[in-house]
Amino acid sequence: MHGTSGDWDTDRMRMTKFLAAAAIVAVAAAGLAGCASGSSDTPATPIGTNVIAPVTMEANDLQGATVDLVVGQVLNINTGDLAVDSYTGEVADASVATFVAGHKDDDVEFNPGVQALAAGKTDVTMTNSNGGIQPLSFTVVVSAK
Repeated sequence: MHGTSGDWDTDRMRMTKFLAAAAIVAVAAAGLAGCASGSSDTPATPIGTNVIAPVTMEANDLQGATVDLVVGQVLNINTGDLAVDSYTGEVADASVATFVAGHKDDDVEFNPGVQALAAGKTDVTMTNSNGGIQPLSFTVVVSAK
């Protein structure tokens, strides 16, 4: 029977708990809806979309090769067992590409490479300071983005 005071208090407590739970759900839903709608701080272009992955090749595979790059891209040259700083390079047309010497920075080694600067075609020659190693000659073809 619902006429007793104890039943009324129990029903009221259940209703209070139900309303509190409903309020929590409503606030959570509103918060999630706020997250779903973009904010003005969100960049229109996703981060990292302008990054161009480097092309990595073994030094031994470059002899007589043609390497295709796009402006801004880098040819990363893996020197294998030879020291990364033992190579020098010459680029025939410095307006198309530039040679980037390998180097060591504390415990980190940076491979030599070729950076594509502008559309065009150029020959690259790399020589090794250790001697007895044939110069590497290859062609770099750079296209616009």
